Amino acid sequence: MHNNYHFLKHLSKEIAQKLQTSWSMGYPSDVTTTNVEGMKLAEAFSQNKDELVLGFYSGHEEFYIKSVLRPDFACLSFTQEFFRAKRNSVDLFKVLQGKRVQHVVQHINERAFSILFEQGYALLFKMHGGRSNVIMFEQGDFVISFHKKMGKDQVLKLMEMDRVIGQTFADFEREEGNVRALYPTLGKDVGKWLEAQGVFNMANLLEQWDIIQKNLQDIEKAGFYIYFDKGLPKLLTFLRDPDYKEHYDGAIEAINNFYYQYVKISSLEKQREKASRVLNKRIKQTQNYLDKTYGKLADLDDSNKNEEIANIIMANLHVIPKRAKTVELFDFYHDTQRTIKLKEDLSPQKNAEVYYRKAKNARIEIQKLEENIARKEREKKEYEKHLAIVMEIDNFKELRKYLKNNRLSTSTNQAAQVDKFPFKRFDYQGFEIWIGKNSKNNDLLTQKYAYKEDLWLHAKDVSGSHVVIKYQAGKSFPTDVIEKAASLAAYYSKRSSDTLCPVIVTPKKFVRKTKDLVDGQVIVDKEEVIMVVPEKFE
Repeated sequence: MHNNYHFLKHLSKEIAQKLQTSWSMGYPSDVTTTNVEGMKLAEAFSQNKDELVLGFYSGHEEFYIKSVLRPDFACLSFTQEFFRAKRNSVDLFKVLQGKRVQHVVQHINERAFSILFEQGYALLFKMHGGRSNVIMFEQGDFVISFHKKMGKDQVLKLMEMDRVIGQTFADFEREEGNVRALYPTLGKDVGKWLEAQGVFNMANLLEQWDIIQKNLQDIEKAGFYIYFDKGLPKLLTFLRDPDYKEHYDGAIEAINNFYYQYVKISSLEKQREKASRVLNKRIKQTQNYLDKTYGKLADLDDSNKNEEIANIIMANLHVIPKRAKTVELFDFYHDTQRTIKLKEDLSPQKNAEVYYRKAKNARIEIQKLEENIARKEREKKEYEKHLAIVMEIDNFKELRKYLKNNRLSTSTNQAAQVDKFPFKRFDYQGFEIWIGKNSKNNDLLTQKYAYKEDLWLHAKDVSGSHVVIKYQAGKSFPTDVIEKAASLAAYYSKRSSDTLCPVIVTPKKFVRKTKDLVDGQVIVDKEEVIMVVPEKFE
């Protein structure tokens, strides 16, 4: 792999060449005897919590080492130029800036190498997978590390980093042919590869030893191969497939290509996973809404039933006694007697009006529920279509563009911006809907943030949130958007539990406030009222 000891040996040697300094296997007894004028460290900075960038210079030449040190992925990459961000960038290891590199050390049998600077300073690159770190030493003692929470790194001694292991045939015999005990640096990939060879397992100890030595010589040659395993690249120092043609001669070239492919593929997968998670959540929420709404539709009283009762009452006004709670009348629709409930404080005619109103409201509610069901079914199909397309896109830039164009962004920055915004804010069909959080917040929304072209909504005759649909130049407000905002105005009001709620809809220019009104109160000079089902944003 890219952090394997045998690969790091090649890599650290090339780093020494780039830094114009000397290289050695193991910590040298006297670094000052080397008269090599290496590059100087120009800057060391971090632009996020898991990334360290070191910039070196010599005359007009520059060389940058980028260390990505995440718990799930640690890797180095290199470039001749690097453009530092103007914001969110923190300087690190300031004492090293301006110091000249004296030597590069590859620690023996360790996935680690050090860059030694003048005046006894050093940076250790400990490439131990999820515990990778870059650590600064002075005169061989720990000073500070990039990841400060790794407490065990604080007791490391630079001059004790080399791990000397006996690796003779006699040692091999003593370990009874245990390859991993003698060569733990081979790692799982090489070890499995050796053990998978039938010839190796069938050979005697001496033959096995010869096979190991031959493969170690091959690993020492400058040749690197990138394979794909479970969709992700893997950088190896040996040829696993004889027919494999693509390889790299240099370690820096190989790891740069590995890093680029890994980031490209893993970023695509992470973005796709985020998008699919969001879309699946929306599909589930939409299905839950549909199930609930179909249930409401089934539970609603038949509007025809209420209208029939009203007609029966009107046909029998002369036989209904005053202040009756129930009455038995002939049902001419079904040719039978029907018991009808009445309100004793209302006249028979007024009772008929109550049933007519119930019938009308039931018809309106059924119509609205059916419209909402149709809208949600369309939305669900759209989400399912987006999900299918997202799973097919195999290019990171294309995926981001598709998510942006279809307003499916999963950016955490957007979420943070919404959190800082003073109102509840929703996006629906490309229109922004803003909702006040309390009476003072309502005034802030209506008086300072809403413009005369915006559409203003409020549940009629009850307290509730002010709701504003933001105007877009050259666009009219679609009916679906108005109804969605009205449903939100109903939901964020005292009528949230009603089956139907009247909502005022008017341009903001017809809403005004006088000094005598309390927080949240306004005067509406011109209004239109629509009936909607209270509904939160799904």
